[in-house]
Amino acid sequence: MADDGRLEVRVSGSGGQGILLAAAVLADAVAAAGREVVQTQSYGPEARGGASQAEVIASLEEIDYPEVDLADLSLCLSQAAFDKYARLTRAGGLVLYDSGLVDEMEIPGRRLRGLPFTDTAVHDLGAKVVTNIVSLGALCAFVPWLPPDAVDGAVAARVPARFKDLNLRALEAGRRLVELAEAGIAIEGAEDHDARGAAPVAEAEDRPIECEPCADER
Repeated sequence: MADDGRLEVRVSGSGGQGILLAAAVLADAVAAAGREVVQTQSYGPEARGGASQAEVIASLEEIDYPEVDLADLSLCLSQAAFDKYARLTRAGGLVLYDSGLVDEMEIPGRRLRGLPFTDTAVHDLGAKVVTNIVSLGALCAFVPWLPPDAVDGAVAARVPARFKDLNLRALEAGRRLVELAEAGIAIEGAEDHDARGAAPVAEAEDRPIECEPCADER
């Protein structure tokens, strides 16, 4: 997305989807890129299944208001999260969502991009638990000033060593989804809707393996 010095991101989903881990990694990567950053989070009434969100604000200047009202970039990993938070995206902003879990509705003035995050985690990586990291890789691909190396390093620092490779492959899988979608190459389960007035986005086993940080959020 265009860099005007400040970026407000809202990551949302259901309890247990690793929303807080994804936001924490994003915040770490922003800090590594040399920008000011603030991260906050909140939960719905249910610990699991209800909509929860985490917010990340990145800025070239000191951040004096640490809350997101209308996000520049919204990530929704569940239907409840989409229904509650997708509209809280600024006009011209981007709503990124899991096309396998969300029935999209048009939001005038916003760009909506659906990508198969869960399907990719399950079928390509064999671990549903890294859906959050797949989606994070996709989200960061829409932030051209955020170096992939900074995101890779943030993930490597947050997950146990034995899961490092899996999570790095999950990041790359998310980036690849965006690369294919932006190139107009069909992806099974992907959806893309440019609402009128939306600003263009700049170039950019049965039980899954569980990593320790993810388990902490369950």
